[in-house]
Amino acid sequence: HMQLVESGGGSVQTGGSLRLSCAISGYTYCTAWFRQAPGQEREGVAAVSSGTRRTYYADSVKGRFTISRDNAKNTVYLQMNSLKPEDTAMYYCAATSVTCGLRVAVFSDWGQGTQVTVSS
Repeated sequence: HMQLVESGGGSVQTGGSLRLSCAISGYTYCTAWFRQAPGQEREGVAAVSSGTRRTYYADSVKGRFTISRDNAKNTVYLQMNSLKPEDTAMYYCAATSVTCGLRVAVFSDWGQGTQVTVSS
């Protein structure tokens, strides 16, 4: 199984920015960021395909978040701008070799998560 380690979470005020990093132990077909707030289901935020670099975004983050990957470093980033209190959640990095997108079910390898808290 792939090892994924997230970093970069923290606490910011509304309108602030954070950049999350996901260090991966090897090549992945697709890597994505998911988030889960207390009492809510895990939801897809953004995903990127390693080969085509095609990206996928949840409607709630389009125009504010940017996913990118550095294949040489086996690292995927999530730049988060214009953060809102509703972005508060545990953010998880995940990888799959099946297909690319934002469906939780297709991702087999997960990191431990990094907390993002946005205060108003």
